[in-house]
Amino acid sequence: MKRKILSVLLCVSMVAAMAAGCGSSTEDTAADAATTEEAPAEESAETEEAAPAEDTAEADDAAASEGGRTFGYTCMDGTNPFFVALEGAIREVVESNGDTLVSMDPANDSNTQVNQIEDMISRGVELMFVNPVDADGIIPALDMLKQAEIPMFGFDTEVGDMSYLVSYAGSDNYNAGYVCGEDLAKKIPEGGDILVLDSPTMQSVTDRTNGFLDAIEESGVTFNIVGQQDAQGNQQVANEKATDLLTAHPDVVAIFGGNDPTALGAYTAADAAGLEPLIYGVDGSPDVKALLKDTMMEGTGAQSPITIGKTIAETAYQWLNGEEVESYIPIETFLVTADNVDEYGTDGWQ
Repeated sequence: MKRKILSVLLCVSMVAAMAAGCGSSTEDTAADAATTEEAPAEESAETEEAAPAEDTAEADDAAASEGGRTFGYTCMDGTNPFFVALEGAIREVVESNGDTLVSMDPANDSNTQVNQIEDMISRGVELMFVNPVDADGIIPALDMLKQAEIPMFGFDTEVGDMSYLVSYAGSDNYNAGYVCGEDLAKKIPEGGDILVLDSPTMQSVTDRTNGFLDAIEESGVTFNIVGQQDAQGNQQVANEKATDLLTAHPDVVAIFGGNDPTALGAYTAADAAGLEPLIYGVDGSPDVKALLKDTMMEGTGAQSPITIGKTIAETAYQWLNGEEVESYIPIETFLVTADNVDEYGTDGWQ
C-alpha cells in the first residue's frame, strides 16, 4: 500500500510539473488525476463485486483535498449487487455536484460498521448516508455523528431510532413481501408446508417477512411454516440453511427469501436436491429476473436501488440548500414474475 501511495504521489508531481510548463493550473491537473483514480460503481453488477472500502478511501481523500465537500456512505453489505447499484446512484449525484463520496463496507458486521463510521468522522465527512447492519446496533455510531453535528440521511433500511435522520428514502418493504404472499396463495390454493429464510437484525427483511406472512394469513389458504431460519441476507448462508431445511422437509411447496441473494441460495439448494418448490425473493435483481421463466424461481418483490439512491442524494442537496424535505420518502415496490418480466428486462435494475 505504501508503494502504491508513493507511486501515485510521484505521478501527480510529474504531471503537475508538465502542466506548469504547458500553462495548465496545478488544481486542474490534480483533479484530473483524482478522477482517473476513482472507478464508479456498476449499476448492473451480477458478476462484479464492490471494491473493498479500504482500497478506495485514500483515493477518495485525495480527491476531496482538491475541493468540494466530503460525504460518507455505509451500507450493510457493499458486495450485494443491490447496494452496488444504489451506491453508484448516490455517487453520481454527489460527484455531479463537485463533491466526494467516501464509501466503506462493513460486510454485515455491526461492530465493524460502528468503527468505520467513527473513522469517517475522523476523516472529516460533512454528511452521512446510512444503511444499518443492525437497526439498534448502529445507534452508538449515530450518537457519534450527532455529537459531531454531521447530518444523517437513511436509505433502504430504517435505523432503530428514526429521529436521528434528517430524511429517509426506502422501498415499501412490507408491500414487497406482501405481494409475494398474495401471489403464492393464488398459485397454490390448496396450501402446504413452506420455508422462510429471514434476517431478524435487518429491519427491511423483517418488514418483508411480516408482509409475506400477513398476506398468506389473510388469504385464508392454509400454509404451515415448517422451518424459519436467519439467512443473514447472504446467498451462501441461505444455501446452507436451505440445504438443511430441505433435507428435513423435502415436501415443502414454497420458500420465501427476505432478499434476492437469499432466494438464490435457496434456489441452488433446491436444485441440488432435485426439488422444485416455488421460490420468492425481494429485490428485483437481474440474476433473479433471469430465472423467472421456466424455473422454480417464481417471483420477486421488486424495488429500485437506483431510484432510492438518487432520491436520498437529491434530498440531501435540497436540505443543504435550505429547502424543507420530507422525513420519510417511500419508494414503490411491485411483483415481478414470468408474466411481466419482459416489461422490466433482465439485464439491469428497474
